[in-house]
Amino acid sequence: MFYILNLAKNKIYSIKRSAKMQTIDVVMITKNSEFMLERSIESIYANVPVENLIIIDSSSSDQTLNIINKLKKKYEKIKVLNLEGSRAIAREKGISLVRTEWFMFIDSDIILSQNWFKVAEKQIKDDIGAIWGVNIDVVPGVRNKRFVRLQHFVANYCFSIRGGTHDTLIRYETVKDIKIPNHLQMYEDSFILNWIKKKGYKAIVGKGLYCLHYKSSANWNKEKGLSHAINEVRCGLVYSHAYRFALFYPFFMFFWFLQFSLQFKNNIL
Repeated sequence: MFYILNLAKNKIYSIKRSAKMQTIDVVMITKNSEFMLERSIESIYANVPVENLIIIDSSSSDQTLNIINKLKKKYEKIKVLNLEGSRAIAREKGISLVRTEWFMFIDSDIILSQNWFKVAEKQIKDDIGAIWGVNIDVVPGVRNKRFVRLQHFVANYCFSIRGGTHDTLIRYETVKDIKIPNHLQMYEDSFILNWIKKKGYKAIVGKGLYCLHYKSSANWNKEKGLSHAINEVRCGLVYSHAYRFALFYPFFMFFWFLQFSLQFKNNIL
């Protein structure tokens, strides 16, 4: 049995796993991820037939490890490895621990769409190396359908430029020998996407697949914004030469200011 999460009613229903449905390893990177971690892991087990959940943690100092230890009592085969270094180092280490034909990268602050793996499995073909679910950033209090559609469009196009690993199903064979440059704190997902393509496989945006991306309010301040901008320029333009992605910088700046202003307003109120 595995479980399906009904996000609208906040209920979990158990259903029988198809005889054809394979189990897969899931790799997650954490660092002070307490904000959404428990809900994210619950979402994984609700929507993915997990063989092993492999968590690469970078010396979290909040409640991250306590949450993981709590969930270990509920779910089997959760493996945790502490590893210092960039996201590139963490992802490469996670890949090295995979033992299934397909595996997923899933972020620690997202909620998967219902039946995520079941929907994705139908889209697997011999020439497919990766299937990505659209990443929809959740802005508290914003429910404008046009804005959500714009997010969806931008996310789709950005994936074609730089990839993404928010919720991505990957054929292990395509990346088992990957060597990601250690200095990539960002854009390691772009390197992974290009590596898969060079192997002769396609990386596609899955139909009917998405995740809801919740960022902690701690991310929306001037210091974090400046740090992110510096890493974006260094890893995106200098190291990865993703110049087309720079065309979307105005959209991301607007999105950041929107989140920052809402956070500032809430703090005042």
